[in-house]
Amino acid sequence: MKKTFITDLDHTFLRTDLSLSAYTIKQWNEKSQDNFVSVATARTYKKTEQFLKNIQINIPMILLDGALIATMDKKIIDTKFINKEIGDTIIDIGAKFGIYPFVLALGDKNLNEVFLHSHILNTHQAQVLTRYTKDDNLLESKNIRAMDDNFKIVYMGEEVLLRTLALELEKTFGENLKYILAPEAYVGCWFLTLLQKDADKSQGIITVSEYSGFDLKKLTVFGDNFNDLGMFALAGTSVAVANAQEGVKQKADIILPHTNDEDAVAKYLESLSHV
Repeated sequence: MKKTFITDLDHTFLRTDLSLSAYTIKQWNEKSQDNFVSVATARTYKKTEQFLKNIQINIPMILLDGALIATMDKKIIDTKFINKEIGDTIIDIGAKFGIYPFVLALGDKNLNEVFLHSHILNTHQAQVLTRYTKDDNLLESKNIRAMDDNFKIVYMGEEVLLRTLALELEKTFGENLKYILAPEAYVGCWFLTLLQKDADKSQGIITVSEYSGFDLKKLTVFGDNFNDLGMFALAGTSVAVANAQEGVKQKADIILPHTNDEDAVAKYLESLSHV
């Protein structure tokens, strides 16, 4: 019976410069010939497609931390949205703390995404946006408001500020939202991601499993950060790269000796061929 391999992207599958080596591409694509392979990422469809242009994906992808399940050819399998009213309230609460979010939303039913941001940016947000200068879905606003269908709302900043903001949001929304607070390794700050309460990589894996018909016991997942823990708990085998957060390593079945910059996932996949 086929096995299934699902990997996180940033700091797990992708190198820190967001590239993939020829070696990783070769090992992954060889595994795709006889197995199910996909990704589970916080990234949008647009960015994931860019990064994986030479990579085989043969079952739906878990995108935007599980808020979107879609195939590589843009077939939407499932969505978990924050509605406009809740989104606007989140933005208003953040504004009281002098901070404005990134809003990632669905622009149309053809899976064209919108990346909204305020004209008021902190240094961390400004640094992140330099990675998106060539993208055509950025939309700057002097009075940022949520859209009708929002995948997620993301704040970036110092840990203390974001913890305080998270507590304030929890007082307002309680369990109606999912809150992810974690370090952001690219720009050296923290991020606070707000999602619809059922948006999660683990729920995404269940959806993809039911859609594709694979056995969770034969599923291997790869990750590095706290938003990967849900899928670690579901999978038959959970694998943390060497550069993973310590709390993630503690929950992994296997801790690899290599980092994402050392082709950790690909080396593990190659090792399976020799077992």
